[in-house]
Amino acid sequence: MADPWAALPRNFSTELRPEQKALAAEIIREIRTAVPEFSRPLAGTFGTGIQHGVETALAEFADRVEGVADPSPERLRVYRSLGRGELAEGRSLDALQAAYRLGARVAWRRYARVARRCRLGPEALVTLAEAVFAHIDEIAAASVQGYADARADRAGALGRSRHQLLGLLLAGASAQELRQAAAVADWALPRSVACVSLDPPQPGRPRPGRLPDPVLAGPDHAEPHLLVPEPELYLRDARVAEALHGRGAVIGPAVPPEQAADSLRWARLVRGRLPGPPEEPVDCRDRLPELLLLADPPLVRLIAERRLAPLAGLTAKQSERLAATLLAWLRTDRGSAPEVAARLGIHPQTARRRLRRVQEVFGAALDGPDARFELEIALRGGHRPHVRD
Repeated sequence: MADPWAALPRNFSTELRPEQKALAAEIIREIRTAVPEFSRPLAGTFGTGIQHGVETALAEFADRVEGVADPSPERLRVYRSLGRGELAEGRSLDALQAAYRLGARVAWRRYARVARRCRLGPEALVTLAEAVFAHIDEIAAASVQGYADARADRAGALGRSRHQLLGLLLAGASAQELRQAAAVADWALPRSVACVSLDPPQPGRPRPGRLPDPVLAGPDHAEPHLLVPEPELYLRDARVAEALHGRGAVIGPAVPPEQAADSLRWARLVRGRLPGPPEEPVDCRDRLPELLLLADPPLVRLIAERRLAPLAGLTAKQSERLAATLLAWLRTDRGSAPEVAARLGIHPQTARRRLRRVQEVFGAALDGPDARFELEIALRGGHRPHVRD
């Protein structure tokens, strides 16, 4: 049958979609058990790519049943990427083809149960089986093409295309430009990306191995960086973790592809505030308030000059103590003396004395929510007024 999906009830797709998450987990479990090359943990060398491929294939099958046209170029690139990955791992396509066949059998068993539950007749079950195995044939053909393309591209043409694509992503190119460049680079445009700022490589330190095929790497010179697609998936990949370890890595927030430059800019802002290169990656998602302060330093400085002026008449030591006490009080949501003392590591009685002094110095400014907000901005930004000796 040329198009077995056309003979299936369109509403059958609504019964298949709720099964996708559990079915993907079952397929991956079976593949890891039965195919020795893929028996490593999902965070390992090839696991993230397999997981992405399985999830894409299941979603695509449900779309085909619903009546969506043939697989989109974006989805076919996912399977070609798996073929490329096999060449990069130095393997033939035998293991990947075995995984596909196994995945098709597991999917067929699950789909057949759903079909019987929906009271589809024997003829529909036969058609469903044809659709499953026709789908896996398309996926396998795309991976074979990716494997062949990878062989042909080893001369460097693909690398140049992907380097140009990375430049466009970081230059804020339009969606149309990105789609065109991604097609040339055989790179599936993801829903989100995260850029990673890296320190220059240290002489004598071993270089990390090959990165996953979809990860784009910037020049390894003064300001090296990576662009990681689908960061929730690929940041867990062992090869990416190895590349980030010991490189002063700061991971920018996940953003749509057209905002990649923002992700890299934010990562570099946070890296500039760190006292030294972190051994393990720093995630900007844990520092969003800090990023907000770094976005406009002159404005934060202006707020500090206005709100922290009452500290100007104190000595440097007095100013630091009261500033620390006030920030602890604000961060504990105007907490009690014991709460402030616990945050500062001091005795509650000492905290009470300092809080009374804070009230004397800042007075009515502590009563207004806007003023308290500006005070916290100023203190979190690390600004202090000029104080007397």
